[in-house]
Amino acid sequence: MAKVSYGRQKTRVGVVVKDKMSKTVVVAVGAIKRHRLYKKIMRRVTRYKAHDEENACRVGDRVLIVETRPLSRDKRWRVAEILATAALPEEEKAIIEEEVAEEVRELDEAIAAEAAAAEEEAARAAAEAAAAEEEASEAAEEEEPPAEEEAPEAEEEEQPPVEEEAPEAEEEEQPPAEEETPEAEEEEQPPAEEEAPEAAEEEEPPAEEEEPKAEEEEQSEKEETQKS
Repeated sequence: MAKVSYGRQKTRVGVVVKDKMSKTVVVAVGAIKRHRLYKKIMRRVTRYKAHDEENACRVGDRVLIVETRPLSRDKRWRVAEILATAALPEEEKAIIEEEVAEEVRELDEAIAAEAAAAEEEAARAAAEAAAAEEEASEAAEEEEPPAEEEAPEAEEEEQPPVEEEAPEAEEEEQPPAEEETPEAEEEEQPPAEEEAPEAAEEEEPPAEEEEPKAEEEEQSEKEETQKS
């Protein structure tokens, strides 16, 4: 850092690096010098303890210190002026907390908006689904009568062929049965009729013959009784 003239006293401009002590701060002063032998440009930092009567300096402040009488064993400087103030850690924390709170609020608002949008979409979807179900039910009700009309037609179309086939089968099957039955009756009945008279004729005469024999026996018995 370049030297600043402050009357007859030496001055330095540096940055406060420590402020934990009471009424004392540590100021880091940087200087650029060329090496005497190697001619290399080097940057060196020297730390000075400076007196701060009001404890106004904080870490990061850029201050001007002036040489003074010995105030303690290693304190020969005092803070003459604060050239630039750095943000205090507490203030930085407060600022960060405020920023974080704002971000959290924004996030909460965004989440609430998204939730409301999702609820609206869900309600719309439910309404659309209900409307679709109603339309489907109406369409089903409208489509049901044609189905009933088609069913009788299908029955009418299916029934006649069955009825036509059944009579044909009956007609085809019945006549042979009718023809066969009369023939069988004709063939079976006459012999029965013929046999019946023959049997009657064969059985009747013996019965008539038995009656005269009984009469003859009775007459013979009567004659014997009369003779006796």
